[in-house]
Amino acid sequence: MTVSSQLRTLPTAPEPRAAADDLPAPAGAGDVSGAPAAPWPGSPELLKAVFRRHAAGVAVVTAYGDGRPVGFTATSVNSVAAEPPLISFGAGTGSSSWPVLAEAEYIGVHILGEHQGELAATFARGGADRFAPPTRWHHGPEGVPVLDGVLAWLVCRVRAKIPAGDHRIVIAEAVAGDPAGAGRPLLYHQGRFNALRD
Repeated sequence: MTVSSQLRTLPTAPEPRAAADDLPAPAGAGDVSGAPAAPWPGSPELLKAVFRRHAAGVAVVTAYGDGRPVGFTATSVNSVAAEPPLISFGAGTGSSSWPVLAEAEYIGVHILGEHQGELAATFARGGADRFAPPTRWHHGPEGVPVLDGVLAWLVCRVRAKIPAGDHRIVIAEAVAGDPAGAGRPLLYHQGRFNALRD
């Protein structure tokens, strides 16, 4: 099946961050003669500008600890291996979720649908009570918070947390889940939550 590369922006997307065009260009960039522009030096700004052009699926990662559920929006979820069934994602060590996630044996990974732009924004917003209404959730396998109405979810056992700058790359093995939710995927592109367009 061929999927169009065009995207439709959802009305519930948060305000976009600064566009790549708003970042200062390196010396020699912008030559109108047709010659390639000088490459930008490696930097956080370069990484952000490049990955604004990468459309990524949107997921919410959850965990339970210290008597409370925690969770955050992630666009870094990947399948790693089929045997055993491993996934990975990046988690910021400065996030409010990290103290619980750092100690969690099990985590939840939820693939969001295009109808869940507001849910993605809630779990991306600092200081929000992410599990308060209208968020619908229940305790799933191993006590992990499982969000209702998502396209698919996994409960995974954490296998490794690998230091990577101000983040940790979490490797986890799927132990339960449900792939049968209805709908189409939510995407993140150019600082906005988007939906596929046929």
